Amino acid sequence: MTANEKAYRYRECGLDNVYLQNGFEIVGNKVSIKNIEDLHDAIGRFLVEHKKDLTGKELRFLRHEMLMSQATLAYFLGVGWQSVNRWENGRTRFPKAAEALMRLLYREHRNEGSEIKKSLKTIADLEDQLSRKLTMSKTPKGWQPLAA
Repeated sequence: MTANEKAYRYRECGLDNVYLQNGFEIVGNKVSIKNIEDLHDAIGRFLVEHKKDLTGKELRFLRHEMLMSQATLAYFLGVGWQSVNRWENGRTRFPKAAEALMRLLYREHRNEGSEIKKSLKTIADLEDQLSRKLTMSKTPKGWQPLAA
């Protein structure tokens, strides 16, 4: 099958309603998508600029694109991580004020020169570091983390 014969339903992004008209190739049971970073950027831009109300899955998609944990997003929004979890799983509605802030955060995330973008990157890097094994060593200067 070629890309011109049929649109591909792109469920791997976590959204149920994304179809690719082209820019992909199916070989056997494997799908290869060209420039997936640009695709995700375009999906995110569409969600924050054109979608009236975000669904829980769309919230999760945007959060993942910003490399943010539920706890970090909850901190930014001033709620508990359980609230973010309930929103993403569709158990409760996403408040309009939180949705507006999420859209702003995503727009700033995409703006490479932005101070908010730099802060979000720092947070994502810190979360990545915290999720790794931390080995400490007692030195003459006190306890120090060993390089990963």
